[in-house]
Amino acid sequence: MSVPAAYMGIVMIWSTTPLAIKWSSEGAGFLFAVTARMALGTVLCLLLLRVLRIAVPWHREARRAYVAAALGIYAAMLCTYWGAQYIPSGLISVLYGLTPLFTGVMAAWWLNERSLSPLRVFGVLLGIAGLALIFLAGRALEHIAWQGIVAVLCGVLLQAASAVWVKRTGVDLHPMALNGGALLVALLAYLLTWGLFDGEWPAQMDGRTLGAIAYLGVLGTVVGFNLYFFVLKRLSAGALSVITLITPVLALLLGNWVNAEVVETRVWQGTACILVGLLIYQWGGHVVRRLRRG
Repeated sequence: MSVPAAYMGIVMIWSTTPLAIKWSSEGAGFLFAVTARMALGTVLCLLLLRVLRIAVPWHREARRAYVAAALGIYAAMLCTYWGAQYIPSGLISVLYGLTPLFTGVMAAWWLNERSLSPLRVFGVLLGIAGLALIFLAGRALEHIAWQGIVAVLCGVLLQAASAVWVKRTGVDLHPMALNGGALLVALLAYLLTWGLFDGEWPAQMDGRTLGAIAYLGVLGTVVGFNLYFFVLKRLSAGALSVITLITPVLALLLGNWVNAEVVETRVWQGTACILVGLLIYQWGGHVVRRLRRG
């Protein structure tokens, strides 16, 4: 698979995933929804690995990589599903747009990457300013709970930490093997969490809920995570900015059109700050160098 094709697939999946998370949680409860998604995704991923005869090694270095990747699949998603109960689906994608900024900061600290130039620091600060605008909107408006914003933001931080940790392990694993091993680790944690804090099968689920869980289990988990790890292995830890520039806007528009979600002016302003910050972070230095040479 080519990297551009993987990018297009991730854009499509990441733009629609927040709305699917919202629908699945509303009809089944967030713990059951995320556990069912991961259970379906894990089974399908393991079947696919068997069909394609891709081995999933369990040596020490591989286990460390699975735990690192599972941090994003379990902890980050758990925070995201809980927060999705209180905020519009499009806002989830906007907050996840901060991932490259946080990843770049963590990579500079954890991987000793010399990536934080003054211009990039400005981009990070602009992204944080956008987050502050969105947070203020959450404090002021009843339909956007600031607790949900904080929860999803914790998920973003955990996702960034997971990406950097996977890179730090330095293990050369097939992307699908990495996804399969991480899903197994994460599923065990999900089943334990669901058993301890819920443990009840939903009394009734409509077609939209079942369809959202199935969509997330197949595309959001198996296809999406495989594409994500495929791209992550071929690019630097903070190089997914192109995707995160597109998906927040698409997700906001989709939530407004399909789910009648209100997008306040301050949320759009915060989104604009985050996207401009991402542009400066990713391409600001390149533009300045070209201007100096020209």
